[in-house]
Amino acid sequence: MSDAYYRYHVFFCVNQRSGGQECCANKGAVAMRDYAKARIKSLGLAGKGKVRINQAGCLDRCAQGPTIVVYPDGIWYSYSSTSDIDAIIDEHLVQGRPVERLRI
Repeated sequence: MSDAYYRYHVFFCVNQRSGGQECCANKGAVAMRDYAKARIKSLGLAGKGKVRINQAGCLDRCAQGPTIVVYPDGIWYSYSSTSDIDAIIDEHLVQGRPVERLRI
């Protein structure tokens, strides 16, 4: 294991823009972050040396959103459903294989 505190650190953009501008918050990002966080905990993957799910402010990819980025890999995803989040968790965070169909 590297010196990283977490194996994977996943940031969900939950930014809310004013004036009806396109943003991840308007596309269900908060609920999806909460879903991912709960699923990671239920799988026993949360904590030191494992996975951390966090929220982020604007990740500046609103038009492609909602978006997340997985570090240390630096892989960006767009998702539209809990099944997409499940795929990212099951394939990338558990098996170490990025989900190509969701990459941006």
